[in-house]
Amino acid sequence: MQGKVVVITGASRGIGEATARVFADAGAQVVLLARTVSKIEAIAAEIGRGAMALPCDVSDMGSVQTALGRVAVECGGLDVLIGNAGMIDPIARISDANPDEWSRAIDTNLKGVFYGMQAAIPLMRARGGTIITVSSGAAHNPLEGWSAYCAAKAGAAMLTRAAHLEEGANGLRVMGMSPGTVATNMQVKIKASGINPVSELDPSVHIPADWPARLMLWMCGPGGDDWLGQEVSMRDETIRRAVGLIA
Repeated sequence: MQGKVVVITGASRGIGEATARVFADAGAQVVLLARTVSKIEAIAAEIGRGAMALPCDVSDMGSVQTALGRVAVECGGLDVLIGNAGMIDPIARISDANPDEWSRAIDTNLKGVFYGMQAAIPLMRARGGTIITVSSGAAHNPLEGWSAYCAAKAGAAMLTRAAHLEEGANGLRVMGMSPGTVATNMQVKIKASGINPVSELDPSVHIPADWPARLMLWMCGPGGDDWLGQEVSMRDETIRRAVGLIA
């Protein structure tokens, strides 16, 4: 990744923060996007090596366009976009869900992915590049209380496939990455909700956040070539072995 410009949304914690660190260690210039600017500024300062922190609310099209416009000007282009920003709320049955909160989840988890792709694709066509959407098992399996999350992740998974169909011939590599359950603050919220089997999982089964980060780094190289337009699952032991996460 030496000399590559990598943008990560939702980079203030969890998978996003781990991804910024892993890609920076691989030689990339990382750009951290999040709403909480103080957090990403602190992370970027720790990373060093030209890491940048830019304010961005992925649910706001103008905010995304402004952030990626700055990347184009200040970094000279874009090589990788990691669409990681996401939220689990509201955790509620459909009959009880707050419509405004449900809509906000769609704005972040689905429309945010679209806004990122739409702003990034024109920057990548001239030089090629990789777009990875952080997906979820919830994109393919309904879970009680997660209607907004499941619906948005399912939409984002299809959007990712559509993006590769449209832009693969233009030199873009577009894929999804499903991490499974990861030891992040999202799992703390899920545990506290007490709704559906995921909340009953023992915290010891959750993988560390740097695992999906390392998988996405692998996907940006030759290892990802067989997965273009598809979704790579962290649950697959063959994938874990290929990435070097297990023997």
